[in-house]
Amino acid sequence: MNLLCLDGGSSSLKYATYSTPSVKLTRLAAGIEPATGAAEADLARALSKVKASAGGAIGAVGHRIVFGGRRYEEPTLVNEVVLRDLEELVEIEPLHLRIELDLVYAAMRLIPNVPHVLCFDTAFHRESPAVAKLLPLPPNIDPLLQRYGFHGLSYEYIALELGPDAELTVVAHLGSGASLCALDRGKPVDTTMGFSTLGGLMMGTRPGDLDPGVILRLLQSSRYDTASLSNLLYRESGLLGVSGTTPDMQMLISAADTDARAAIAIELFVYQLTKQLGAMIAVLGGIDTLVFTGGIGEHAHTVRAAACERFGHIGLSLDATANTRNERVISAPHSSVRVFVIPTDENRMIARHALELLGRFAAH
Repeated sequence: MNLLCLDGGSSSLKYATYSTPSVKLTRLAAGIEPATGAAEADLARALSKVKASAGGAIGAVGHRIVFGGRRYEEPTLVNEVVLRDLEELVEIEPLHLRIELDLVYAAMRLIPNVPHVLCFDTAFHRESPAVAKLLPLPPNIDPLLQRYGFHGLSYEYIALELGPDAELTVVAHLGSGASLCALDRGKPVDTTMGFSTLGGLMMGTRPGDLDPGVILRLLQSSRYDTASLSNLLYRESGLLGVSGTTPDMQMLISAADTDARAAIAIELFVYQLTKQLGAMIAVLGGIDTLVFTGGIGEHAHTVRAAACERFGHIGLSLDATANTRNERVISAPHSSVRVFVIPTDENRMIARHALELLGRFAAH
């Protein structure tokens, strides 16, 4: 059978199809469709391309789900109870979860009578230390209030790529959404995103960490209610808000020489990246390996160079030529920290998890 993996976002639908069973997953087709807001139409376009290039019947579908709350901490087969539970979490993660659930419903209509497996980004962080999940609030306010962590499928893929010998590692997943994760031998120790995908690093349209007093101030003004504030924080802040033009880092880099606000947006992004990278190193008690991934992490060599420059005092040094070329290893030979650029592959992780879950059910 063929296994279809879907990663739906606010601007695109990433898909990949793998042949199974196989000792090593063989990718048959992959692509990106622009998201129009009509999940079924977007998926239908992707399916037509999958059928044209891959052939064969789709026997199962794997879905990336950004947020699983406290209940869903491992891959899960779709059923009515699961979907009802996840619908109740949409208000916590509206930017991604609504789109992802609509895509699940569309896939169940277009590809019926096959198992659909949900793979949760938050699941990877379940092994983080208990203290890293705590929020400094009274514990009886809301049982859902804790730090979850996100981008888990990406971090899990990078951990597998590095292998078991990678000890103290920080992975910088930098894209339209951005976060850092501290790993010790592939296991999560801490991450910059917490309760929602709004926290941590400055992002394309999201602010990252804000003083809670800012939120109170905005709510107390006559301009914002919860709906308009949500729109500000999820869609109008970050690189877009500071620059006033675009959330796209490459476009900002191209404009920085003549656009002061573009230059400020880049400077603030690098500053926050540097500060939170330092925090992850402190949590680990040191660093052996640094990995850049995601659209910005993989392609914006000036951002990588500016961030790494601040860590020369711990012996981190880049090979300028390798960095400019976006090579896999960009650290200098004498650097005390190995620095990598590794493209992430969340759909491959979805495929691995889906096959493992389906294999367990078949065995019983």
